[in-house]
Amino acid sequence: MCLAVPMEVVEIKGNMATVQVGDVQRRACLDLVDTFPDVGDYLIIHAGYAIHRIDPEEARKTLEYFKEILEYEVSG
Repeated sequence: MCLAVPMEVVEIKGNMATVQVGDVQRRACLDLVDTFPDVGDYLIIHAGYAIHRIDPEEARKTLEYFKEILEYEVSG
């Protein structure tokens, strides 16, 4: 199973972005993204590539679901 994660764009240099979720930052290639982002946008990141720009509210909901799942797995 593949998992893509919504991450916020904190910097863009050419076709690469620095993206962040929580305290974790990664570099992501923007060559595949459907709509070129701006700083502050949320992107779906998979295997180092941005593949889709996502609505900020949808990103927050998705990240909250991930948090709930992880909390359940750790405590369950």
